[in-house]
Amino acid sequence: MSLMLKLLTIILLLTSFSYAKTTSEKLENYLTEKYEDNQNIEIITVKVEEVKALEGSKDWKAYIVGLEATLKNKPRELIKQKIIWFSNGSMITKELTNLKNGSNYEDEVKSDIKASEYHKKNLVYGNENAKYKVAIFSDPLCPFCKDFVPEALKYMKKYPNTFAVYYYHFPLLHIHPASAIITRAAVVAERAGVKDVSIKMYDIVVNAKEKDVEKILIAFNKGVGSHVTQIDIQGSSISEVINHDTQFATSLFVSGTPTIYFDSKVDKTRVKYKKVK
Repeated sequence: MSLMLKLLTIILLLTSFSYAKTTSEKLENYLTEKYEDNQNIEIITVKVEEVKALEGSKDWKAYIVGLEATLKNKPRELIKQKIIWFSNGSMITKELTNLKNGSNYEDEVKSDIKASEYHKKNLVYGNENAKYKVAIFSDPLCPFCKDFVPEALKYMKKYPNTFAVYYYHFPLLHIHPASAIITRAAVVAERAGVKDVSIKMYDIVVNAKEKDVEKILIAFNKGVGSHVTQIDIQGSSISEVINHDTQFATSLFVSGTPTIYFDSKVDKTRVKYKKVK
């Protein structure tokens, strides 16, 4: 169940919470009050987790709000969700558009990665204690990813004390359905000890719309140098890896590929790794 508020107005005033010292407190108080009015919610906790400046706007900021709730009909189930609100201190809105370029600010906002959220199982190159942490969210059949990811990985692989590179599978299944099989096969191949899977799988030649599992695996094994079978990719532990990566991406508001993080913050330029020593 989504906890998104069904609000009738787009812009709301926060002046009734003038006793709060900060905009974050005003927003927390306002949302808490609104959610508590929902008869289906037993307990709700609202916390502003991050505040982001918006490019091209001096007054408005993005507020990433974390929600934790239990429902009356499911008291043992804890629901966690993040949502983005925008505020200028006196008003809040769920939608904000830059009139200069027509971009939706919600598409621009990404959460930072916390130190505790980096896991060794996603580390593909470099040392955990390297100078910089780089996170890559990618789809092996995404054309933009093919142009960027292999080159970036090959470069950073050469400097293990400079870069700790974390790779996250984020297949865009609505446009690249074949990526579902490739990402699962990649997990199997990595576990089998095949080297440089995260680089080699971008050389796979297969139609992104292909749905024949055997055809996809033949292309994968040829490109990666592995022997992955249909039985291999069916394990629940494989699903757990893919689900972890995609859910983590969603929690950061990552929606497209490739998305690159450099030292825990999204790098829209995708070239910061080339500018450090």
